[in-house]
This record gives sequence, structure tokens and C-alpha cells, in this order.
Amino acid sequence: MVLRIVWMVFCLWAVQAAAQEEGPTPAMAARLLDHDGAVTLTRIGDGVPGWIARGDGRVLGHLGSTSEIAGSVGYSGRPLDVLVAVDPQGVISGAELVRHNEPVLTLGISDQDIAAYVGSFAGYDLTRPPQDSAADLPDVISRATVSTGVIRDGILRTARTLAIGRGIIAASGGIDRVGFRPMTWDDLTATGALVPLYVSLNEAAQELAGARVPPAPGDGAFIDIRAGLVDPPTVGQNLLGQQEFTRAVGNLGPGETMLAILSAGVHSPRGTEWRRSGVFDRLRIVQGDTVHQPRAGDFHLVKRLAIAGAPTFREIGLYRLPPAIDPLRPFSVQVTASRPAADGGAVTLGAQADYTLPQAFRTAPPPEPEPLWRQAWRDDRPEIAVVAALLAVLGLVFLFQEAITRRPKLWRYGRIGFLSVTFVVLGLGLNGQLSIVQVVAFLHALLEGFRWETFLIEPVIFLLWGFVALGLLFWGRGVYCGWLCPFGALQELLNGLAVKLGVKQVAVPQALHERLWIIKYTLFVAIVALSFYSMRDALILAEAEPFKTAISMRMLRAWPFVLFVLVLLAAGLFIERFYCRYLCPLGAGLAIPAKLKIFDWLHRRPQCGRECRLCETKCTVGAIDSVGRINPNECVLCLRCQVIMSDGTQCPVLKRRARAGG
Repeated sequence: MVLRIVWMVFCLWAVQAAAQEEGPTPAMAARLLDHDGAVTLTRIGDGVPGWIARGDGRVLGHLGSTSEIAGSVGYSGRPLDVLVAVDPQGVISGAELVRHNEPVLTLGISDQDIAAYVGSFAGYDLTRPPQDSAADLPDVISRATVSTGVIRDGILRTARTLAIGRGIIAASGGIDRVGFRPMTWDDLTATGALVPLYVSLNEAAQELAGARVPPAPGDGAFIDIRAGLVDPPTVGQNLLGQQEFTRAVGNLGPGETMLAILSAGVHSPRGTEWRRSGVFDRLRIVQGDTVHQPRAGDFHLVKRLAIAGAPTFREIGLYRLPPAIDPLRPFSVQVTASRPAADGGAVTLGAQADYTLPQAFRTAPPPEPEPLWRQAWRDDRPEIAVVAALLAVLGLVFLFQEAITRRPKLWRYGRIGFLSVTFVVLGLGLNGQLSIVQVVAFLHALLEGFRWETFLIEPVIFLLWGFVALGLLFWGRGVYCGWLCPFGALQELLNGLAVKLGVKQVAVPQALHERLWIIKYTLFVAIVALSFYSMRDALILAEAEPFKTAISMRMLRAWPFVLFVLVLLAAGLFIERFYCRYLCPLGAGLAIPAKLKIFDWLHRRPQCGRECRLCETKCTVGAIDSVGRINPNECVLCLRCQVIMSDGTQCPVLKRRARAGG
């Protein structure tokens, strides 16, 4: 059986991997990029993976998968794949849901709703600051907060990564083309705005010793240059003056920059050959595999510098750099000197200066969009406060249960009040109903790549699960099942009303009672096991839970779902917590780790189950056996048995002691 499950999981993974490898079709790309003509796709596997879409002889845009780039994992614990298209201007041109296994997408919300939500990201401008464009983002869908939140996060991260990886937006900010600070020559050079390159006459004579006419040795400079970008006004305007700076950079095209080379040595970095060939053969700008040699049309001559304290330079030249040279990444300026060799051929000297745009002349990198989970925790502060207060009260109830159970009226009205708040406020108001779907999602997340962000998107659910996890260790499953489950609270409140109205309760024989437990444990195992084969089928089977219909959707579903809830509630009028006892897979799932609980807070006496069986008959969920033991798998921690044990008017042991003392 285990091997079969492993084989099915492997096959499912293989099918998904194959689907992922197929990638988008040209028709899909054309649709996302809003292009009427033919589209060709080129797969990019290195760096940021994705596809480049071309048409009409130009790049139409870039496509990427949220599963591949952002690693998006949905609430179901399975990959959630959206294909995202970004145009060359840095705008999301389209997005399309490719694959999902989300419960809210399978049942309760239509595919058209989700398609419309995903498609509404079209037009979002990635080049704008997130705080300015936040209003353009679509709101997450109510009742699908986690799933649509993961979709939103995946689309934005994928689009941003694509735009950065394809050079559409800068990963580390950009050139500061606005800020200006007056500086002297010494101040400017101290910032690293200009990098030096120096070769003495002695060094040149040694390197070019084989030349027919080598340079004469001496203490002077053969090559003495300063090189740097003049695009930041603090650099260019200080060096050149306002008018010369405006004239130099005013005609730059998109993505182009201007490099200044100031030469004071006897060797000219530009020479004279460029006048005939049109290429500055002594200069090369190298960045990675990109090599650029400036041409005559790239050159702008400057007669003198405007900055105070500058030394005298023989040549001052500005060279236009193409977009292929990224100004935000390091590059080198290489200068060569070539002389005819005495034995024919040529002797060459090469030197280079490594340049990096100083941080002082960069704009701050665009801030990352605020993670959706942080936004959720900030926006849901009132709800968080309500849940925290409710959990704090429940914690105090358990910590001081002896004092409470000695006061039957306090316990009774306190429990009715707490269950009413659980149903009305926590359930109907805050949608704080836990589900077996969340257990399945957690298990798959552990196996396929756990990410806290997925679970943090719903603060109320996260707080509840956190408290329940601790409660399982301290008190057992009853922390949730008996006090915090809105549907369980509804059942108990309705049953209490039925008892007051005289509805006769059905006592389930112990033998049958214990055999019916099998149903909920079987459901739990079946849902978990089926999820490894087909998450969609597992979610359909999880409809054995009435929580979505009764609490999350407030009975606004098709009549078969509503009828199922009404039947369960009707059964609960005669058998308290009928659903909890025999059908709830979540309760079964919580009972398993509850066996690890550290403390035993419920008291028993030696006489319990021997001389007295009152607690057994009064336990409304049948969690006490015939020998007085409390079954932690079934106990909902209602504390009724503790009230009886502390009440001298009910407990036979206390009555006997009172008579003996009297």
C-alpha cells in the first residue's frame, strides 16, 4: 500500500513537471501581451528562467512562471502556477492561472472569479514606487484570502524578478540624476567619482622596449587619465559647468550614459586614427563579455573644466556609452599604446582602470512591495485583538479551573457565554473556523517546501492554530473542539436549547458509541491519503465537514450542502455534538497529536467508576468509560465532570463525607 501511494505521488509529480516544461504556447503569449500577429518564444534557462516573446522583429515582452521563479505554494501545500507577462516598459501586460489545487478555487468560488482576479493585474507599473502604485493592485477575494493572497504575492514577485533580470528596472536603484552638491576637485575625487589610470614613462619604455622608436624613459607620465561617468549632476555639473553639462547629456538616448576621460599624459587615449577610421582604437570599455569601442559619433570635446582646483589636462573628452554597458555594474576602461616593432609587427602596451559608480551617486533601490502577510497583520489589528483577548480568557479558564468548577453557576453561564462568543464573534464575525483542509495543507507544506508566509496571511487562523498547538500539549484536543470551534459551539448551544424545550436525549449504547468513532478516523486518514493522489478529490471528500457551509459561507450554498448541515444539527438536538462524536475528521486529526499532552489537568478519585458512575452518565459526549477513566481522544474539556466532583450536592463521595463528618 505504501509503495502504491509513493508511486502515485511520483506519477503526479512527473505529470506536473512535464506540464511545467511544456511552458506557454505562442497563442497564450500573444493573448497575454495583447499582440495580434505571430509570436515566437525563446526559452531562457540561465539566471532568471522564463521566455522572451518576439514578434514583428522586436521584443514584445517577457514571460515567467510564479511556480518556477517565485516558488509559489498555495494554501493546499501544492504549487500554484500563474503565467505572468511583462512588457519592455516594465508594465504587467497580463497574467493567467495555469495550475492550482486550492480548496476555495475548487469549491465555493468560480473559476471565472479567479480568472478575473488574476487578469486584473494587467496594467500594473513595476517602475513606480510601491507606495504610489499600491492603489492599483486588486484586493484579495473575501473567503479566499490565503489563496488569492499567494497569487498576488507570486505575480508581483515574479514580475519584479523578470523585470530586474531582463534589465527593465534596476535591482540596486539607479543613477541619481537629480541631486546636486557643489564640490571642489579634491572633494569630488575623494568620492571615487573619477578613477585614475597611470603609467610612467619609465614603465612605458620598459614595456615598449622592442619598438622601433620606444618612448624615452623619464619621471613623467606616459598615461595619466581620470575616468568616470558624468551623468550624476554632482559629478557632471561640477566638472563641466551647467551649460556644458546640459549640452553633453541632453542628447543621450534611453539607457545611454556619458563617460569622461581626462588625460594629462603624453599618450593620448584617443589618438588621431579615429579621424580616418571613425573608431577610437586606443579605447575599450569592457563589462563582462561586452566590449565597446567608442566611435566618432560618440565623442564630445570639452575645452576646459569648470571645477575649482582641477589640474591641467591635455585632453578632455566625453564618450557616449550604449545601453549594453550597465552603469550600475562595474566596468573597466582600457587604454592601449601600440608602436611598430624593430623586427616588424607591433609592440603593444595595455592598461586598465576599473570603475564602479559610487553609492553616493545612486538612487536608493526601489523598496520591495510590502509582503501581504504584514499588511494583513497591520490591517487586521482589531480582529487580532479580539482573538487574543478570547484566547487569553480561555487560558485563564483552564489555569484556574478549580476555582471556576467550585462555582457551578459561574461555570454554567460562563461556558454558555463563551460558546456564544465563539459562534457569533469568532465564527460568523471573524470566520475563525479551523478545517481539516488546513491540516492537509500543513502536511503538504512540510513535505514540499514550508513557507510561513502562506499561513501568516490569515492572522485569525494563524493565532488559533498557534494556541491549539500549545493546547494539544497542555490540555489535549478539547481546547479547540470544546471551546473554540464555532460549529461545535453551535451544536452545544442548540442542544442546550432543545433540552430546555423538553427534547428527549438519546443515550447511545457504549459498544455502538465506540464503534462509531471509526467513521471520523477513517475520514481523516482517507482525506490525507487521497490528497497525495488528487488534491481536488481530497477537497471534495473534505466536504464531509459542514464548516464551510454553516460558518464560512453562512448557509449561502446549494441546497444539498445546506440540507447536510441541517441534518447534522437536527441529529445534534437528540445526541449532543453528534457530528463531533462520530464524523469530524478534524477532531480525529487533533486527537492523534493530543496523545503527547504533558499535563493531566482533569482530576479523578479512586471511587470514580467503582463506587460512583455519576460523571460517566452526565458526560454529554461519552468520553468517560465504565471504570471512570476519561478518554482524552473524545473529551472536549467542558469541565462538567470537574463541577460534579466539586459539588457537595451532586458528588456521592462528597455527600458521604459530609454525612460522616456530620
